[in-house]
Amino acid sequence: MIVKSFEINKINISKTNFFLFYGENEGLKNEIINNKFKNKYLGNIFRYEEKEILSEKDSFFESILTKSLFEKEKLIIVSRATDKITNIIKEIFDKNLEDVKFIIISEILEKKSKLRNLFEKDKNVICIPFYSDNNQTLNSIAQTFFKENKIAISQENLNFLIERCRGSRQNLNNELNKIKNYLKDKNKINIEEILKLTNLSENYNFSELVDNCLAKNLKKTVNILNENNFSIEDSIAIIRTFLARAKRIIKLQEEIQKTKNIDEAISNYKPPVFWKDKEILKKQIPNWPLDKAKFLVEKISTTELLIKKNSSNSINILSDFIITQSN
Repeated sequence: MIVKSFEINKINISKTNFFLFYGENEGLKNEIINNKFKNKYLGNIFRYEEKEILSEKDSFFESILTKSLFEKEKLIIVSRATDKITNIIKEIFDKNLEDVKFIIISEILEKKSKLRNLFEKDKNVICIPFYSDNNQTLNSIAQTFFKENKIAISQENLNFLIERCRGSRQNLNNELNKIKNYLKDKNKINIEEILKLTNLSENYNFSELVDNCLAKNLKKTVNILNENNFSIEDSIAIIRTFLARAKRIIKLQEEIQKTKNIDEAISNYKPPVFWKDKEILKKQIPNWPLDKAKFLVEKISTTELLIKKNSSNSINILSDFIITQSN
């Protein structure tokens, strides 16, 4: 069943266990999940990537079917979903789970998409398209924020703020939170302060963040964290990047113990290390001797579990982990 995103407040979500959120408006998706679902489920929210489910299907089904004495209801959020997961979703439909609610999150889905058609044609599930915000919508959100917080801002400065958000509700919400935290007891903001608080930088590559952290480049790491607006979904992608990098360091350290030569170990590594990555890797290796690197893998796994179980606080959990490893 198709429902417009602005009609979500009219829906009794307790009567439906399956939701498909598709489209490019990630900010509105997160907003609805935060406002309509998270408070109800609190600690019983579990996040998965489609790839994770496809590669470990049995483990996934075991996790959603298993109940504990401390869990009354679960919220399962599946990110980056595509048509590949359609048959698994059908299997879940057939199990008639009463205490498990699913939110399937996809990017743009074509009309012929199997996943989209599955949700659109079934009256017992809900399919919500999320279209991009325009500047008029973002302007309205910003005006409401400044009015509710009794902050004076000129229309010119408001327009400037909207332009810097590049059409993203998520970016806008992040910038508004910065402004709120910055002003505290002040009730006015000028163009210089907006320039200071906001930025036009594109998100740094996840690998750049992880690489600088492992190289103990604290200043650069903190700068990347401050310059980005990472989403909850990004937290999982970043922690997985950490895992891959840590495992690479372990293999290199084992090879170095044999060859006694960093350059030779890097040259022999498979898959080959790109030339542009070799210098940062040479800075990382001395920071992570074999025992320490193995312990790091354990900490990464623990952090990933924390992020999945506390998705509403995932950005803070990830940031704390990154800062700790950068020192």
